Amino acid sequence: MQPIRTRLAVIPTLTLLSNLALIPILTFASTLGLMFCTPTLAEPPALPAEEGRRDEKELRAERELFTAINRARREQGLQTLRWNESLAAAARYHAVQMAEHRAAQHAFDGEPTLSSRVRQTGARFTWLAENVTQGPAPEFIHAQFMQSHNHRANILDPDMNSIGIGIVESQGQLFTVEDFAQLR
Repeated sequence: MQPIRTRLAVIPTLTLLSNLALIPILTFASTLGLMFCTPTLAEPPALPAEEGRRDEKELRAERELFTAINRARREQGLQTLRWNESLAAAARYHAVQMAEHRAAQHAFDGEPTLSSRVRQTGARFTWLAENVTQGPAPEFIHAQFMQSHNHRANILDPDMNSIGIGIVESQGQLFTVEDFAQLR
């Protein structure tokens, strides 16, 4: 599966520096008259905050991939990616679609495009890329992506600053979506 990369217009995000993380507060889309909150964190939320809403195995797998991706970036002298809950929401939505179709692909008939899925979550970006696959375990999935030139390029893209990962387990397979972005 070839990864996707696209460039779109940007709507700036207002930010403030909190105790430990740079957190976007609001993005105002003046042409749409809408306000969005786009949380950007140094790492995914702790598992207990998500308990009851999603499978713990899926959450652990998302965290494992996030850690592996940032380890690979550090090894190449690149900045680590920050976890973005809006990107994760878009990735999780698409992972559900892949599990329902029992196939790893970037879009299904009737489904919004990658850029539309991400915009619908409120994220604003300059660059956007996506890796999709299915596999039995996070280690296998990460190794598979790193052995593919195009997927590895997305993981190690110095233009990207944020990531959201969505994983849905179905019949022993982890349907995995990694959404990368240069957020504004």
